[in-house]
Amino acid sequence: MNNKIKDLLSKLTLEEKAGLCSGKDFWRTKPVERLGIPSVMVSDGPSGLRTQFDNGVDENDSRPAVSFPSGCATASSFDRSLLRHLGEILGEEANNYNVSTVLGPAINIKRSPLCGRNFEYLSEDPYVSGELGAAYISGVQSKNVGTSVKHFAANNQETNRFSVSEEVDERTLREIYLPGFETCVKKSAPTTIMCSYNAINGELSSQNKWLLKDLLRDEWGYKGMVVSDWGAVYNRVKGIKADLSLEMPYSGGHTDNDIVEAVKSGELTMEELDEAVSHVLEMVLNYTEHKQSGVFDMEKDHAASAKIAEESCVLLKNENCLLPLKAPAEKILFTGCFAENPRYGGGGSSKIKCYKMTSAIDAAREAGLNVKYVKGYNDDFVTTSPALTAEAEQAAREADTVVVFAGLPESFESEGADRTSLDMPQVQNELIEKLAAVNPHIVVVLHNGAPVTMPWVDKVAAILECYLGGENIGTAQINILFGKTNPSGKLAETFPLRLEDTPCYLTYPGNGRTCHYTEGIFVGYRWYDSRKMPVLFPFGHGLSYTSFEYSDLKLSKTAFEDSEGVDVSVTVKNTGDLEGKEIIQLYVSDKTGVEIRPEKELKGFEKISLKPGESKKVTFKLDQRSFAYWNTDTKEWYAPSGNYIISIGASSRDIRLTAEVDVTSSGKKAFTITPQTTMGDMLRNREMAALIHDDYMKARKFLDDMTDEEFEAKFPFPKEGMLGMILSNPFRSNRGRDGKTMEDILKQVEDYNKALEK
Repeated sequence: MNNKIKDLLSKLTLEEKAGLCSGKDFWRTKPVERLGIPSVMVSDGPSGLRTQFDNGVDENDSRPAVSFPSGCATASSFDRSLLRHLGEILGEEANNYNVSTVLGPAINIKRSPLCGRNFEYLSEDPYVSGELGAAYISGVQSKNVGTSVKHFAANNQETNRFSVSEEVDERTLREIYLPGFETCVKKSAPTTIMCSYNAINGELSSQNKWLLKDLLRDEWGYKGMVVSDWGAVYNRVKGIKADLSLEMPYSGGHTDNDIVEAVKSGELTMEELDEAVSHVLEMVLNYTEHKQSGVFDMEKDHAASAKIAEESCVLLKNENCLLPLKAPAEKILFTGCFAENPRYGGGGSSKIKCYKMTSAIDAAREAGLNVKYVKGYNDDFVTTSPALTAEAEQAAREADTVVVFAGLPESFESEGADRTSLDMPQVQNELIEKLAAVNPHIVVVLHNGAPVTMPWVDKVAAILECYLGGENIGTAQINILFGKTNPSGKLAETFPLRLEDTPCYLTYPGNGRTCHYTEGIFVGYRWYDSRKMPVLFPFGHGLSYTSFEYSDLKLSKTAFEDSEGVDVSVTVKNTGDLEGKEIIQLYVSDKTGVEIRPEKELKGFEKISLKPGESKKVTFKLDQRSFAYWNTDTKEWYAPSGNYIISIGASSRDIRLTAEVDVTSSGKKAFTITPQTTMGDMLRNREMAALIHDDYMKARKFLDDMTDEEFEAKFPFPKEGMLGMILSNPFRSNRGRDGKTMEDILKQVEDYNKALEK
């Protein structure tokens, strides 16, 4: 706490301190004019500014701003530098509008493709969410504008989001739903963290001491401010004690009074209140005392939005290299209302009043392309007429190639409500089917914030996933479709074949009061790949107009202690005729058998650009966490000793190279040994197995010394059955054998635990 903040705390009255802990209105903090403490404004994000006019009374009446691709799109870029650049642009715009903090990035895990807010979130994978989120934060904050990484934590559904209790075991929280936030905190130190609406295991996030203080503040070392999601606070005093500093928006003064009364009664100490106020003051003063000038060049940023979209679009299918299109040699038909009225962003708090919209039709005309356009369906995206369908079919017969612009209207996915189906509007699916019946050269261009089913997937030649690509998505689409830009995005989430295949199908979104995360750590590709399930498109998938060859996988060492880590390198070559970018993915598979784990987990990715014939070496650094899981017994990250597979791939289902390593754990104890522990439990762990080696070999010798005939004459089951019984009997069952008492067994168990702790 700096001296200025200490001085201000000494001068503030109790009522002023309480007042600083809630907003002045919907978007601003309270000032204390007599002490020169100003009010600062925050703005919705994270894909563009939704900033209220200075004198506005309607919190939804926002200034025009540039709408950039949503998180669902930018995550598919797998490009840290791109996310940082986006953050820098938003920081410039925020300074121009005197915005102190951009409310983003949103990095909650995509637990189910039904979540209505998935368009804003980055990935089903916590490593991707953390790395890209941290890059975005660094970009924004390089302009001395704050960020508010959200929503902390387990905000994975819109259904009853204000009150539902997400029932999640600690290992699942630690491995799936918390690491993205941890990475952002440790790599980029976000100015603020926004707590979620929901409860976690019965305690609302806004007053959850374990979440906000014990974990975030004390364990992770977070130094910034925790702010509530808008309207998330229930018990303000409990929130202060749990480390929630700022309640937003204005509470009408009621919760300020709660704080005052709690201090007077002794329920809340002045030290606890001062801690909260100090974080608010630090946020306010850091911005106002170091404010940078901002340049808001909307034309420049509009062009940048297209470039970001180009890096983020994913070519899902390209049969017989139909794309890129050949203009003007081909007669090309565009159909579908998204071609002239694209859905560029999500609904709710991230909806931008965009500076200007450039559709695919606009961009095609600007490029001088001779493209025919017919609607195909009505402007509402969900209805059609026989005349529109007939017009599209006739035009398709006459065209060389048909590009169908399809996707989800805003009414199908938005903040505030979850989807009930993975299907696109029926009229759009039917249109694609009918056009495919009269023309084999069909390209589908998708506008959606989350996975959709594709009943026509085998009937079309090419599919370009554009997600919600911002206000200049049309330029990006034309550049990719006609080959000016080589697509390079890859899916940051799995596209399942059916809703029924999804990991949480049976429990999402719960019974209204609670939602049980019964799938545990098996989220996204961790579920599909571990179960060897067919999917529509796998995690990490994305095609290019060129081809890439992977070779020369090298490791700095093949045996090491987990704390040492290992360097992994691979050479990638562009074997095609066009310059392109490839996203190299590194996965780790635990083969020790000590704990139930996914078949593979992403632990590294890099995006590189290669000219035709060019090769580059890509290097990854793996640390202890790259091999570890959260050990609920010892309450620490633990990488068991044994074999691991390091895989390099172009997707989770397209593994090109593998290598095996032997890891020695720096933590010897996988669990606490008790009289209920079995020999088999201990044999799965290298260090524990060493403790019972002699006893195990004695049991093996007993079995091996008898022939099968001798054994069958003495016992009513085969040798393997006897071995299984020996390995599965708990130590307590040895009481009475060889004169052992329970005291002897307890002493033996105690000795085992002591040996592991040395």
